[in-house]
Amino acid sequence: MKTTVKWVDNAMFLGESGSGHTVVMDGPEENGGRNMGIRPMEMLLIGLGGCTSFDVMSILTKQRLKVTDCVADIEAERADAVPSVFTKIHVHFRVTGHALKESAVERAVKLSAEKYCSASIMLEQGGVEITHSHSVIEAS
Repeated sequence: MKTTVKWVDNAMFLGESGSGHTVVMDGPEENGGRNMGIRPMEMLLIGLGGCTSFDVMSILTKQRLKVTDCVADIEAERADAVPSVFTKIHVHFRVTGHALKESAVERAVKLSAEKYCSASIMLEQGGVEITHSHSVIEAS
């Protein structure tokens, strides 16, 4: 896997993935940025959310469950001192569908957290406390 990050100006950078997709990263005005892009640490959380959501949906889809929506709400705490690393991350899944089994959603979230999600497992090995929860919502 490869990526390229190119400085544009001030605190703005363009990140290009090996698959050819580009994202703008920029800092807040107080750090010399213009607030025109996502912050790098926010992108890290989005990557974690994407990784674990991909796993959860893959597991639920293989079970042929009728999922109509899946949202991962992620909250993180960072250290006060530099480097301001993540210390705690909580991922809450809101899974909506028809006649979903609570146990199936719980199992999918657990499998992602403990076995499949490379991003969360890597962060945990680096000392970040990651917790998960979920709610199941009946689709109308």
